[in-house]
Amino acid sequence: MKKLSLDKILQTQGFGTRRECRNLILHGAVSIADEVVTDYQMTPDTADLDFTVDGASWHYREHVYIALNKPAGVECSRRPAVHRGVLSLLPDQFTLRDVQPVGRLDHDTTGLLLLSDDGSFIHAQSSPKRHVTKTYVATTQDPVTPELVAQLQAGVKLADEPAPLAARARQLDSHQVEIILDQGKYHQVRRMLAAAGHHCVALQRTAIGGLTLEGLGLVEGAWCYLDDAKTGLLSPE
Repeated sequence: MKKLSLDKILQTQGFGTRRECRNLILHGAVSIADEVVTDYQMTPDTADLDFTVDGASWHYREHVYIALNKPAGVECSRRPAVHRGVLSLLPDQFTLRDVQPVGRLDHDTTGLLLLSDDGSFIHAQSSPKRHVTKTYVATTQDPVTPELVAQLQAGVKLADEPAPLAARARQLDSHQVEIILDQGKYHQVRRMLAAAGHHCVALQRTAIGGLTLEGLGLVEGAWCYLDDAKTGLLSPE
C-alpha cells in the first residue's frame, strides 16, 4: 500500500485542503503518540493510526461507515432546502470528506440512517436488487386493528404501482404497528397506511437488516461508527 504524507492523511480525513492541512502541522496543531509533529512530509503507518488535531483525538479511517438516529425536522440532503441538513449533526470533517446519506428518510421520519463516504458501499446499500429489509414503527391516528394488519400483509394498491404492495406487519400496541419492507418505494409506509384507511402521525425506522437502533444504543440525534461486524448485519435476510 502506498504511504501517504501527513498532510495528505489529514486531507483525506476532512481537515481541509492540502495547504490548510500543512499549516495545521506547521503550527503544531497535530500530535502522534503524544508528540507534536511539524514535518508534513512524514509518512506514518496508517494502520491503527491515532492522532490529535487541536487536542481532539482521531483515528485514521480509509472510509467511514456511520449509523445515526435521525431526529424529526432534519433533511437527508447535502443541500437542505427548508430544514437543517443531516450533516449538521456530525463533525465538520465528515462534510469535507464527502460523507453522504445512504438513501433517505423524510424530514419528519425519525430513526436509523446510514451515512458513508464509500461510493461502492452507498451504491450496494441503495440497490433495490439487494432486498435488505427495513423495519418501521408507525403511529396511527386511529386504533390499529387486526383488519389493518391483515390488509398490509395481503397487500394494498397504490395509485402509481402496477401491483398491490405487501409487507410483514404486526400490531405493537393500540396505535402502533411494525411494518417490515424489502422495497424502497417513495413514502411507502405512509402511503400503504393511507391506502388502508389509516393516517400515519409518526414514523420511525428501527432497523436495517439485522442492524437495530436498540442494539446500537443510539439516542435521538446521536451517531456511531460501524465496524465490520455491524456492517455485516446489513446483508439481506
